[in-house]
Amino acid sequence: MLEDCRRRTLELVSDLTPDQMRVPLLDIINPPVWELGHVAWFQEIWARRRLHGLPPIRDDADALWDSMAIAHDTRWNLPLPTLEETQRYMRESLDRLIEALPAGEVSGREAYFHWLVVMHEDMHAEAFAYTRQTLRMPPPPLTSADPRHQALPDPACRGDVRIAGGRFALGARPVDPFVFDNEKWAHEIEVRPFAIARAPVTNGEFAAFVDDGGYRRRQWWSDQGWQWREQARAEHPVYWIRESGPRWRRRHYDRVGSLGEDLPVIHVNWYEAEAWCRWAGRRLPSEAEWELAASGLEKRTYPWGEDAPGAQRALLDSRSIGCAPATALPAGDTPAGCRQMIGNVWEWTASDFLPYPGFVVDPYKEYSEPWFGPERKVLRGGCWFTASRLIRNTWRNFYTKDRRDVFGGFRTCAAERSQRKQDQQ
Repeated sequence: MLEDCRRRTLELVSDLTPDQMRVPLLDIINPPVWELGHVAWFQEIWARRRLHGLPPIRDDADALWDSMAIAHDTRWNLPLPTLEETQRYMRESLDRLIEALPAGEVSGREAYFHWLVVMHEDMHAEAFAYTRQTLRMPPPPLTSADPRHQALPDPACRGDVRIAGGRFALGARPVDPFVFDNEKWAHEIEVRPFAIARAPVTNGEFAAFVDDGGYRRRQWWSDQGWQWREQARAEHPVYWIRESGPRWRRRHYDRVGSLGEDLPVIHVNWYEAEAWCRWAGRRLPSEAEWELAASGLEKRTYPWGEDAPGAQRALLDSRSIGCAPATALPAGDTPAGCRQMIGNVWEWTASDFLPYPGFVVDPYKEYSEPWFGPERKVLRGGCWFTASRLIRNTWRNFYTKDRRDVFGGFRTCAAERSQRKQDQQ
């Protein structure tokens, strides 16, 4: 795992020129050279220095790459090593860590720190992937991507699945090999019956909202959402481009192509998802509803059961550079018929990112606790790039409601009649 995640990280920058590595200061990205050094520093400090009490490889490492101590905007002005020096540090950090691994099984405590650094690097790799989209760079040259990979749509996968509800254990169980503190622990809640869409919302479905003046009609937006829309001057999803008439095209990395009406809508933020739901007479699921639909009362690890994700069940691990049709991959269905609850596109939920009852912070205390609150919403399910070793039904991603650079889309629930009436007034 350590070697695999490092290989993927380096692939994501392997084709970039020195000019492309010098990125503008934006609050949603990091300087690529800084981010490369940061993942190696994180690996070193957690799996070598804190676990084994070893000295740092570089005396200046904490002053350069500690993300909690170094303000975001400051990272553009640090005396960073060159790309070659940074890659040398990355190799040395990884080599020393692998040399220190025991020949046999590692203890539970040791395993935690190694899983932690792998998952941290997997998440930063995903950030590299959407940073390239933000900056209009070419698609990442990933060896995992197979140009022959095809996932065909299923027009029959439409409508809702009725979920009976009941007493449900929300969250992760102690039997899982590694979970973050925000997933701990499974606790019983009561979930009312609800109906959830079989598939995520598509570009074609979202285009109907845009073409109906959805971004210009105040009635579909919350107060916060309308304020964001006006400040951002948003008239449509961020990477959409209008052709003549009602037709749309979409920028995917440095290429402009067809919209792909059967693809899940992606790069929309929580406010945009909320507005579409009001327009359509729908609503976003709570994370408890989402997890119940994915896991069932029996608490499956994945929507289809306990078997690990494979290419026929879920689009993960960047098997293709971008999404598959929203109704593809029927082998990954839940028993009730929900499709793609793992992979393809992250799905916004209605839920604020808050701790579960009895929350206890893990050794990596900066992962969850500083970010709890109503400013961030929970996303579930992973996307086309997400590492399969990272994702499961209980995984909780989280972003501020204005983020539309990330690989986020949404699926919806049927709204109560009273709510539909209130939204339309």
